[in-house]
This record gives sequence, C-alpha cells and structure tokens, in this order.
Amino acid sequence: MNIRSLTRGDGVVIGAAVVLFIASFLSTFDTDGSDVPNAWDNLGLVMSMYVGGIVGAVLIVLARALPQPRKVVGLDLGQVGVALTLFAAWTAFWTIVDPLGAFDKSDLLDVGAGSGLILGLIAALLLAAAAIATPLLPALQGPLVPAAKPAAPQPYGAQPHGGYGYPGAQPQPYGAQPQPGQPFGQQQPAGPAAAAQGAPAAQPAAADFSPFWFAVPVPRPLFAEDGSPTPIAELAPGTWYLAVEQRGAALVAQTQDGRRGVLQDTSGIQRG
Repeated sequence: MNIRSLTRGDGVVIGAAVVLFIASFLSTFDTDGSDVPNAWDNLGLVMSMYVGGIVGAVLIVLARALPQPRKVVGLDLGQVGVALTLFAAWTAFWTIVDPLGAFDKSDLLDVGAGSGLILGLIAALLLAAAAIATPLLPALQGPLVPAAKPAAPQPYGAQPHGGYGYPGAQPQPYGAQPQPGQPFGQQQPAGPAAAAQGAPAAQPAAADFSPFWFAVPVPRPLFAEDGSPTPIAELAPGTWYLAVEQRGAALVAQTQDGRRGVLQDTSGIQRG
C-alpha cells in the first residue's frame, strides 16, 4: 500500500468515517429519559447506517492505496465503497425523518432525533459527497501527503537520506540533461569557431542517458518489461521514482520495492 497515492478527497472520506463512528455512540433519541439508547442498541440501524458507511470509506481508501485494482463480484473496491456510502446516507436521511420507526408515536410525542442521528446524518452526507465528487473535482484530487525534498542529490543506486525516491534538486520537466536546467535532447551551443563556420551543433547520443529521479502528475500504470498488457504496479503522485533506461518515448522505472517496469506515458512528469 502507498499512502502517498491518497488524495484530499480521500482525506475527507476518512474524516467523515471517523465522525460517523463517534456518532454511533451518541444518543439516538432526544428525550428526558435517563436510559437513552444509541445506535449499537439497534442492530439494523448500526449496520446499515454507521457500519455500512465506515466499511464503504475503508473500501474507497483501499482501492486508492493498493498498487493494483481489486474486484468484488466483478466490481472495483472503490465502486462497492461508493455504493455503501450512498446507502448509509439514504438510511440516515429516512431514519432522521422518522426516528421512532414502528414505535407507538402517540405515547412518545416528546421524543425526537438525538445527537447521534443528527451528527450521523451530517457525516454520512459528507462521506457520500466526497466519495462521488473526488473523481470529478480537481481540487479534491491533489495529493493528501506531499512529497518532501531534501537538499542534497543522491547518486544512482544509493538510498536517499530521507527515504526512497527523493532527489535533491528541484523538479524539472522530463527530458532535461544531467546539468541543471538543460532539456534532454536539446542541441548543445556551438563554440565560436563552429558558429563562425556555420557548423551545426552536435546532437547527444543515446548512450548519454543518465538515470534520474522523476515524479508523475497523476497515477499511471507501470507495465512489465516483456510487453505484458497487465500492469505490475501503479506510480503515484507525490513519490519519486528512478528512471534507469530510456526506450524511445518510454522510460524503464524502478519502484520503491525494487521492481522494474516500463512507463509508457511520460507526458508531464517532473524530473528531480
């Protein structure tokens, strides 16, 4: 699991699930009685509204953090989680509309929705809204945990001081030469004599490639080097990876656990 792949929307989902768990221990009804039940005294309510919403949040976070998507009865974990959060919000709404359910309301006119139901409804609605809006709103798709950048660069093959995948230099657009600020593949400036004679600048050879650190702007799959169509890992934003070889427009990248694969989509990546 890679927590750096979690987004701000996932953070809202986690926070709403925590509030929903706390609300399950608060009073279900607003009454003057001393023995006021909470959600755990009503199995149907706690399982459908509170536990259902919390399980949905867990599945959404797991689907984001796992390197490869997992399925349940043919559906992605994230899809099942979103469905559970919607069901929890639906149950919370109708429960607060009629908190007494099948009780004889003629004898309980002074009983209303308690703090557990009210707070639970707010948390369930926030949870469902975040689960639906995260794939749609760019503001919620930013990384929840930003990547740190230490001051000193690390040589190829060395373990960086702050953990795997942290280059020392500020990120630069993909394609830069090992010299700071020099785009990879750009012609080197010709000397005065060459310029006077009109000689073209020399092109760098393919053998001049040097390993470098890079980060992806959005989650991208890493494919096996043998050309298999099934991804072996997913590169997550906010984490630095090591490019060890260039194959045309693609890069051979190395993950934190030492796996190597081909990154086919290199557009917009940032070089360290």
